[in-house]
Amino acid sequence: MRTVNSPKTTRMKALTLLSIAAVAGGVTFGAGTAAATDSRTTTTGTGAQCLWAATAHPQGSTVTAGGQTFQCTTDRGAPYWRQGPAASRPSTVPNPGSYTNPTGLFSAGARQPGTEYNDYCVGGQLIEGNEDVYQAVADRSGKLYWKAAAPISQWAFDSGADRPGPSSRTASLCIDGNLT
Repeated sequence: MRTVNSPKTTRMKALTLLSIAAVAGGVTFGAGTAAATDSRTTTTGTGAQCLWAATAHPQGSTVTAGGQTFQCTTDRGAPYWRQGPAASRPSTVPNPGSYTNPTGLFSAGARQPGTEYNDYCVGGQLIEGNEDVYQAVADRSGKLYWKAAAPISQWAFDSGADRPGPSSRTASLCIDGNLT
């Protein structure tokens, strides 16, 4: 034979279960309501932060560099700067150039003018790094490195900004296509 609960009994069971859950979770009803109000977030600022010149920027933020906009997003769960439309305003972030490995300084997708750090050889010819714009890219293991992405003519240098100088290296350092 089936037992039918009255509405009063059903309500009491629901309140009892809710009370047990609140106590087990260490939350009181008043504090739970306040915490819910205080913990609301927006899309901007949540998730992994993107690095630009060793400064962290929250998800959804946009920076301007070299005449382009870049928005902090993610790619396969990792922070990533997605290039946006051209910008007619000066850079909003420092642009030191690709002077060293980007790890810990830039997130993937960031672009910087090339420097002597990016010099390489083709046969016995030295190709100076300052001839291109480089983008931070991740390999399969997630390790970052700089990869040529555009000619330097596509980087809009801010008025008075330093431009990468010529390389101190010479073609004599190119042996069988390797920079020594």
